[in-house]
Amino acid sequence: MLYQLYEAQRSLMEPFADFAQAASKLYGSAAGFSKLPMAQRVAAAYDLMYRLGKDYVKPEFNIKTAEVDGVEVVVQEVVELQKPFCELRRFKRFTDTPETLDALKAQPVVLIVAPLSGHYATLLRDTVRTMLKDHQVYITDWKNARLVPLADGQFHLDDYVNYIEEFIRFLQSSYGNCHVMSVCQPTVPVLAAISLMASRGEQVPLSMTMMGGPIDARKSPTAVNNLAMNKSFEWFENNVIYRVPEGFPGAGRRVYPGFLQHTGFVAMNPDRHAKSHFDYFKDLLRGDDASAEAHRAFYDEYNAVLDMDADYYLETIRTVFQDFELVHGTWDVKNEDGALERVRPQDIHGCALLTVEGELDDISGSGQTRAAHGLCTGVAEADQRHYEVKGAGHYGIFSGRRWREKVYPEVQAFIARYDQPNQRARSAVVSAEDTVPSRRGQATPRRAAQDPAAPRKRATAKSPARKAPAKPAGSARSKRTAAS
Repeated sequence: MLYQLYEAQRSLMEPFADFAQAASKLYGSAAGFSKLPMAQRVAAAYDLMYRLGKDYVKPEFNIKTAEVDGVEVVVQEVVELQKPFCELRRFKRFTDTPETLDALKAQPVVLIVAPLSGHYATLLRDTVRTMLKDHQVYITDWKNARLVPLADGQFHLDDYVNYIEEFIRFLQSSYGNCHVMSVCQPTVPVLAAISLMASRGEQVPLSMTMMGGPIDARKSPTAVNNLAMNKSFEWFENNVIYRVPEGFPGAGRRVYPGFLQHTGFVAMNPDRHAKSHFDYFKDLLRGDDASAEAHRAFYDEYNAVLDMDADYYLETIRTVFQDFELVHGTWDVKNEDGALERVRPQDIHGCALLTVEGELDDISGSGQTRAAHGLCTGVAEADQRHYEVKGAGHYGIFSGRRWREKVYPEVQAFIARYDQPNQRARSAVVSAEDTVPSRRGQATPRRAAQDPAAPRKRATAKSPARKAPAKPAGSARSKRTAAS
């Protein structure tokens, strides 16, 4: 019933938000009422009312270009794999300079696993933009559960782990191998996925970078951890789970609604958000367009939230924050064939480990991510590194100045140290000949092997990487443009 009431309230507010937007433009426009007394103050008030009342939709990554070795290259988003609850999104870079193309193809392949914990993957926009300078980047773009029809089935924590395994195998089949980088919540399922692959004898990624995640939520528990640990499993099931109302593709699906998650986010720091909105009002009065635009950009992202499937959310609460099954060694994951497999991080060999924590992180406390080193006893000590970012909070380790100036150089150097470009050079590399840019600007894979609907053979330690057919050296098209 709560979800229906929220939707009714949102529908009621929509015309008022539209009116506030129009009034703000009218009082702020030179052709409108801007010459009237108090017009600027009225325009600012209406603008703030519009921002508080509008509906926030999923933002775009909006990364159109990237700089590689001082050369600007074009970036195009391509969905490489389509799953019911997730898209594997690639940021494909184009250039017509042979030297730059060679540099692009020689760069490490990185799978960034974005969190499924309320916000969209675009929260990592700054992470992706920075990584594109030195890496071939893929990201997990999780879908809003209310947009997934019931016919597509449920989504469990086990499915999350299986998705990560499939994405890793996909990149291994295309490039020989890859690196995996997880931010916040996915550190736990990513470690589980790589552990299971190692236990089966499959090829594991070259390295895994884990940033600000609750590997062991018992260490330095934060307010977020305490809520999950102090409330019973039944409390979460009875108080935060609702069914998607009619009018959405996923009508009837049990979810943890995005609007409840957003309420929780704001409730953690209400004074800070109130001050931020008042500062925005003052910026509008002063005509400080740069500060006002920075406020809009932040809250366009912060206020855009998605619903999470109830099974996935509740299982995460129990597995990660209440039973601590990963650190206790009692976590069993159901694989794609329906069989249970024990998660054993100690089985991981040949995969380097970097953990990153923020000194002032108030979401994943000190030591929670670092605990991965104590679990991955099979990884040589020389291949393990921990980095604490002084003065950084949770978001500062993957976005903003500290990420770009402090964290990224560490991550880039770590990945470069364990990369194997020779192995990648012998594997299939997608170039311009493999794609047909459509009229809408989306690249459509030509090869049948790239079809997301096509069945894929599970990669194992004994199965070689798939080779791509050789391209004619004198291809005129390859001289005009290529991609990586």
